[in-house]
Amino acid sequence: MNNIIKNTLILTAITVVSGLLLGIVYDITKEPIAQAQENTRQEAYRAVLPDAASFEESTDFDAESAQDLLSENGYTADEIETVVTGKDDSGETVGYVINVMSHEAYDGDLELSVGIASDGTVKGVEMLDISETAGLGMKADEAEFKDQFKDKNVDKFTYTKNGEDGDDMIDAISGATITTNAVTNAVDSALVYYQNELAAGQTAGSELEAGGEVNE
Repeated sequence: MNNIIKNTLILTAITVVSGLLLGIVYDITKEPIAQAQENTRQEAYRAVLPDAASFEESTDFDAESAQDLLSENGYTADEIETVVTGKDDSGETVGYVINVMSHEAYDGDLELSVGIASDGTVKGVEMLDISETAGLGMKADEAEFKDQFKDKNVDKFTYTKNGEDGDDMIDAISGATITTNAVTNAVDSALVYYQNELAAGQTAGSELEAGGEVNE
């Protein structure tokens, strides 16, 4: 009985100490991790919207209404996470960065940034978080695949397995159709949001209200 009590106390002490150490490690690392994540986002913003000199995250973005919009258009596995306005040196809006989370990738969720110029042209696509199969789905993070979306002004994209031509056609990654579909739908989700929520404002000469400047 004494051995049982002794062992229980030892295990309890180990658990408490481990918990305290984990808490200390978390406190030490959470800020550098957050900064690294922000740096990744900033690099992605500059890559997908190179004409912008600064980026401001939208303060009036409504995630719930954005989700309703995507669902109405058939994109139930995607979420618009944030919308960022890109401005040039004079303060004029040159486009938007729309961050999308896809829940239909092969090996878990993937997150990407889509840069869309004020005229609706997709200027670039960058992965913020992807963990697909090496040599297959991870090819979605390579320029050969991502650049297929670049500088295209279309209503939506569709992937093809047989090399069909057209600005709206994306060559599927061999052996990774699920990943291809997830990325294509995520980009299309960003386009749906732009076309319904942002394009009208551009036509009217107004801008998406923005605040809290995001440092480059």
